[in-house]
Amino acid sequence: MKKFQAIIIFVIAAFFSACTTVKDLTINIQGSKTEKNLIAIEEAIVPLEAVGASEARNKTKEITSARELLVQMEKEGSADADYSGRLIAWSGRLAILEGKYSEAARLYRQSVSVSPGTIPAVVLSVRLEGDPVKKLEIIEKELALLSQKSLGIGELNIEKGHTLTELKRFPEAVGAFDIAFSSGINKVYKDSYGQERDRAWELRNASGINAGSLSLLGRETNTWNDCISLAKNETQLLRFITGGRNITDAEMFTRLVDRAFIPYTQDITVSQWPVARPKPDEAVTRAGAAFFIWHLYAEARADRGMLSRYSARYATGPNPRSPIADTPALSPFFDSILGCVETELLSLPDGRNFRPTQFIKGAELLTILKRIDN
Repeated sequence: MKKFQAIIIFVIAAFFSACTTVKDLTINIQGSKTEKNLIAIEEAIVPLEAVGASEARNKTKEITSARELLVQMEKEGSADADYSGRLIAWSGRLAILEGKYSEAARLYRQSVSVSPGTIPAVVLSVRLEGDPVKKLEIIEKELALLSQKSLGIGELNIEKGHTLTELKRFPEAVGAFDIAFSSGINKVYKDSYGQERDRAWELRNASGINAGSLSLLGRETNTWNDCISLAKNETQLLRFITGGRNITDAEMFTRLVDRAFIPYTQDITVSQWPVARPKPDEAVTRAGAAFFIWHLYAEARADRGMLSRYSARYATGPNPRSPIADTPALSPFFDSILGCVETELLSLPDGRNFRPTQFIKGAELLTILKRIDN
């Protein structure tokens, strides 16, 4: 019996070796629970913040669920001031998504009075500020107080990337998002803001362009009119037609069709052009974009021979063969597609196929046009 008691005492002693007192053990257990609570509320609110307040308000089920989760956590209570302050700040961030700005401001003040300087409260102060320039000043000031490995680096850089996107400083926004994602931050941030980071990357060459052009860059599809607008307003590539004069997009479209810069069809399988002319509001595919781009490229270099360079090499003889799996050697698009691929203006998405029927984004098209223009 004594031997058994001795074993029990040894086990208990080992269990409490990391915790000097029962109070210490209680704190550790509570700390683990509060950390899980904060992660849970972060994963509920961050995706809603990422889509923006206006769209988040349509997600009533998710907002209600997040609020219920917060209420439950608040009812449990805690003696930990830092935890309470963070929870209050998260409640304020959710209040913004609910459209309750005065309540959010009140909760910010309450959070700071309970525990000053928590990262959720700093983010709340940023989101309560309407001016993106002032937002950036707040973020930069807070980042200056932290070391590269401090907690909060990731969250603050998420806010920095988001704010720089608002300011249309896209290259800097990409950098901020990348710092955030590599900081060890919760995966929910990359899942929620990864698309915004990728869009900033697509728009990295768009800094300084006019507002009308910027509205085209995020679109999944663009028309011939959109392509003309980008080329005319952001490059000098169409001056050979305009001569510096102001020509309407409608007239420009007609002239580009007549001079074979815009194809009559975007079907790469045809052997002859159809009779019907293309329409200016027609969505532009990768095949159509390649045709437009390659003809502008040849014009910019005053070398019309480029327009038949590849067919002369691959499409002659009894058995013409194309090096691109989904682009026939006898297609009227062959030279344009192969030329764009060889000069790395456009790519083969899988290394073999051009995917001619897919659409081209405005941001990608603008990047290519600027490369040709330079």
